[in-house]
Amino acid sequence: MEIIHSILSQLSSFIWGPVMLALLLGVGIYLTIGLKLVPWLKIGHGFSLLLSGKADKDQGEISPFQALMTALSATIGTGNIAGVATAIFLGGPGAVFWMWITALFGMATKYGEAVLAVKYREVDAEGRRVGGPMYYIKNGLGENWKWLGFLFALFGTVAAFGIGNMVQSNSVSDALHSNFGLSPTITGIVLALLVGLVILGGIKRIGDVAGKLVPIMAIAYVLGSLIIIFANFMHVGEALKLIVTSAFSSTAATGGFAGAAVWAAIRFGVARGVFSNEAGLGSAPIAHAAAQTNDPVRQGMIGMLGTFIDTLIVCTMTALVILLTGAWTSGETGASLSTLAYGQGIAGGNYIVTFGLVVFAFTTLLGWSYYGERCAEFIFGVRVIIPYRILWVIAILTGALIKLELVWLLADVMNGFMAVPNLIALALLSPIIFRITQKYLKKQHGTGTMGTDPEK
Repeated sequence: MEIIHSILSQLSSFIWGPVMLALLLGVGIYLTIGLKLVPWLKIGHGFSLLLSGKADKDQGEISPFQALMTALSATIGTGNIAGVATAIFLGGPGAVFWMWITALFGMATKYGEAVLAVKYREVDAEGRRVGGPMYYIKNGLGENWKWLGFLFALFGTVAAFGIGNMVQSNSVSDALHSNFGLSPTITGIVLALLVGLVILGGIKRIGDVAGKLVPIMAIAYVLGSLIIIFANFMHVGEALKLIVTSAFSSTAATGGFAGAAVWAAIRFGVARGVFSNEAGLGSAPIAHAAAQTNDPVRQGMIGMLGTFIDTLIVCTMTALVILLTGAWTSGETGASLSTLAYGQGIAGGNYIVTFGLVVFAFTTLLGWSYYGERCAEFIFGVRVIIPYRILWVIAILTGALIKLELVWLLADVMNGFMAVPNLIALALLSPIIFRITQKYLKKQHGTGTMGTDPEK
């Protein structure tokens, strides 16, 4: 077992090392430039499309809004609470700046993923629209590349049970046991039952629950954070200055903080940013492929908002609270650091973190159940769906009860492996992304309409 642990640790360090982080950031920069900054210039347009509620009922399973909420349900989670804290602990305040940079370029990556997901999706044997990297690899690059899509689906199926399942149920179990003394067995059973009730209804029920729960919880978490931020409003400027200056100069040791070099800020900022918003990993487009739309670009505009909301809004809230309360120098890390910061910032603030972790983990369990199921379906066909859902529910209970260090490492490795086929596909299919985007924009400017798939 120790040998396996050692191998996985080395693999994880290599996969999430400089090469992979450079690839993830590099593809985002390339797409941003190739799209002529459209993801930045069209943020307002994206929100107007999201709020318009426009959907082509016969073109998908869930509304474009529900597709985004399903994608956000999988990304807004431990990365926004524990991941931000870990980035600051290891890389200093400057890590937050590099999380922002990752998100800004990650918007183009998410945009491209959603565009390709809708354009190259299929209708499965049960009449559902399904898509994601495995499908745009097969249908966009051709049958000769299907093996690459198979690899993505294989990695996604395995990774889902780690990062999207057992790690989440274990986080909830630990948080409720630490704060309320609740038995992990009870937590596991309740979580398994609740998730089971939702996922047995398929993507429509997942989208419906995510569409209601994610906005409520995200708004509640942001409001709780803003109360603390406004209470320390006079120091917000100092905190922002600390973030920017620390991104380009070493952060000195202070209190329980051991100090961090610039490279640490870059490395952990980019790594935690990607972990939080999943731009480039290929998970979110699986949800966007189910959207009720006949326009890939329109869904791309909505899809890119996921990275904006996840990292530039929610993660920033967590980071500012940690810095403004001074908790970042305490020597704590992960969820414990966030809990300490919110507890210092407002009476009962620690419960904001606990409640946030529980609800965010629950929605992550829903979102990733769909991702893993679609990956498994690509390999085994629709016959795997019911057995997969049953196994998913069993794994939730297991995760709540056992130590997960090995599971976490395996999930970390598989998660990194997922990105490789997806990044290759994004790079090779980028001319398609650029072309249909320009056609959409020309049609929009020429007619004032939202348009349809320019390639049809």
